[in-house]
This record gives sequence, structure tokens and C-alpha cells, in this order.
Amino acid sequence: MSPEGPEAGVSWTVDSDQAGRRLDIHVAEHRGEPRNQVQRWIREAHVLVNGAVVRPSLSLRGGEVIECSPPPTSSGGPAPQPGEIDILYEDADVIVVNKTAGVVIHPGAGREEGTLVNHLLARYPEIAGVGSVERPGIVHRLDVGTTGSLVVARSRAAYQELSLAFQERRVRKGYLAIVFGDPDPSSGTIDRPIARHRTQRRKMAVVAGGREAITHYRRLGTSNGVSLLSIGLETGRTHQIRVHLKSRGLPLVGDPLYGEARWKAHRPPAQAALRDFPRPALHSWVLEVRHPVLGTPLRIEAPPPSDLVELWRSVSGQALSDLLVPGDQFGADSSSNCFRSR
Repeated sequence: MSPEGPEAGVSWTVDSDQAGRRLDIHVAEHRGEPRNQVQRWIREAHVLVNGAVVRPSLSLRGGEVIECSPPPTSSGGPAPQPGEIDILYEDADVIVVNKTAGVVIHPGAGREEGTLVNHLLARYPEIAGVGSVERPGIVHRLDVGTTGSLVVARSRAAYQELSLAFQERRVRKGYLAIVFGDPDPSSGTIDRPIARHRTQRRKMAVVAGGREAITHYRRLGTSNGVSLLSIGLETGRTHQIRVHLKSRGLPLVGDPLYGEARWKAHRPPAQAALRDFPRPALHSWVLEVRHPVLGTPLRIEAPPPSDLVELWRSVSGQALSDLLVPGDQFGADSSSNCFRSR
């Protein structure tokens, strides 16, 4: 952060060696602030270039005068609140949480307490100054019903680098999913654009002209019309896995938004297990990224939760752990692109 602090107005002239860089990236680095916060400042006219309001994507030429007058930082923000957190990894810069089902990541939409951020602030109060006031430390999210590994930044340097790593697809994300149906072929890639559903605004859908979305999948096992899949993501669109699998006739078991009542075709005890599963059967299994400060490879694996293990046993009679083969964590994508240079 600049010595003037986040509320002070400052101006500077862009050096010639910054020619070709995006405005938002340049300002974020110059001010030592998160890029997504700087983008909001630009859109809200708190950043001017040669006295004019411009877009965050403006390509600099060198010589421009930038005026940056951020709005006052709110003294509010989520309140620390003690609560149980399952930590998979932590150091001075990074925390990796094993998120449980039903946990909301951060306050919003009338939910001010009991979120993961509330609990993190009670255990790691230093993250209050990391990233946005409303979502301190949060660089990516999982749906409320999804379990597994979630990365949180503990320092400003980690926040900036992790945010860029997710934006630039330098993170490998592997999931486990239990779906109705049997994929044909047994492994492959779904490359279909996603956008907001035209009539059902709570939903996303495969829509021509939507944002690029790429999902890799591999069948690990199948039994009685239900399959266990490993999933790898190249993009991170809202509800991407749920929408893409639904589009292939493979809805997630327990999904209240995109699911189907295929449990009716099953016999007890599998029928009850499938009918009563209370959430989308999706787990953030493995995450790989370079450490944002040390630069070393960081690989975190979250063991499958007990409810997913029991669901698969009820349907197939098999132990889910017997199907988890090393190298299958990222669907059909066998190549790692998370450590490519920028």
C-alpha cells in the first residue's frame, strides 16, 4: 500500500516501460491493492486517466497522468465469531480450509453471522486487512452445498498473487461428483459456454454467446445407473460443473436446482439414500497452485466427506476410497497448466 493510505488521493505519471499494460493491473501494483478492488474504483470514477473516466481494461501507452482518489474505507465489515474450522494447511501467507456442507463463505443477502469469514476472522484477525472489507482473504468460492478445499489469503502479497493465479487459470482444481447416469464416452471434455438462464434467473445455463467454460471429466466407477466422476476445471464459472454435467444428462445427485428425481427408479436402500441426500454431491478434492510468496508447488487434498462416502456405499456396495486412483484427480485433463509462467 502507498504511504498515504487507502483513502488518500494521489496522482502519478505512467512510465514508458508500462506501455501495453492494463490500467487495472498497473494501478493495483502501484497502489499495492487487490486488482478486483481497483477495478471497482475505476468503474466508479475514483481513478481517472488524463482527467477522464475510462475502463479497467484500458491499455496504457506511457505518459498518462493517473489520478487515484479511492472512497473512504468502511469501518464496518464482518464481525469475528468463534466457530469450528477444519484446516488442511496454513502458514504465514496461506490458509486452506476443508469446507463443510451448508457453510456460507461470506456475509451477504441478509446473512451476517455464522459464515466462514466470521469464523476465520476470530481465528486469524490479521486477515481483516486482506482484500475487500466484505470478503477478507477470500480469493475464490465454493457453492454453499459443496465441500472440500478452499484457499484463503492471509497476507496482502498472497491475496494479490492468488487472485491473479485464479484469474489467469494457473490453479488446478479437481473435484469428485456422484451423478445419475453413465457418461459416454467414459472420459472427455465439455467445452460449452455458460450464461445466466434467460427465464429462470437463479440458474445458469449453456447459452450460445455465453462465457467460455471448459470442464474435464473421467468416470471412476458406475453402479446401478449412478456414477462417480473426477472433474477438472479450466474455467471457474458460476455453477459450471452442475450446469455442464446436467447438459450431458448427468445431473448431480441431491442438486436442488439442476437435479432430477431419478431416485424413483431405484430400489431400497439406494432409493432412500439418493432421495434424501441433502446437497449437490460435489466435493472439491484436490487443489494445486504455486505458493503465492515462496513460489513452490502447493498441493492440497481434502479427503472425501463421510456423507459422500456413505452415499456411494449405499448405491454401489463399494468403498469409494477403492476407486480413487492417483493421477485421476483432474478428470480427462492429464496435463498441468497451473505452473505455467505468466
